[in-house]
Amino acid sequence: MEGSRVAKVTKTNVMRILTQHKISYDIHQYLGSDVHNSVDVATKMGIAPQQMFKTLVTQAKSGAHYVFMVPVEAELDLKKAAQAVGEKSIAMIKEKELLPLTGYVHGGCSPIGMKKQFQTVLDASALNFETITFSAGKRGFSVQVAPQDLEQAIPLIITEVSH
Repeated sequence: MEGSRVAKVTKTNVMRILTQHKISYDIHQYLGSDVHNSVDVATKMGIAPQQMFKTLVTQAKSGAHYVFMVPVEAELDLKKAAQAVGEKSIAMIKEKELLPLTGYVHGGCSPIGMKKQFQTVLDASALNFETITFSAGKRGFSVQVAPQDLEQAIPLIITEVSH
């Protein structure tokens, strides 16, 4: 029956890694062009903004890189973030550094499956939810996972790092 096929979702590296670690996940997709920020994306996907997390990549004064996951409606508290990883200070990396460092583009950056695995800090607010949603490593695609399951796939610290 022609025309009755369901569009197949292309698996991203993030999805492959989650499957490899036997972590259950759901896929969310939004490919519209009428979104201007992460909060818009969450709203279009029907996900509460406090339950959708963005992935932020930083560099410490020591030169080490760290990844932080905070709700899309929140901001990373750089002072709390530095304390969480035992550094004096940290700063966001420049957008042009993101792809060569992580293998991901702005708007499609996931804490899972980066070129090199960096210490990741998940904001403690994630524990208020059964599941959280974050980028599946490709713009327009997100995965929904139980926050405690993330520890099976990446080195994870859970503490308060947003405001």
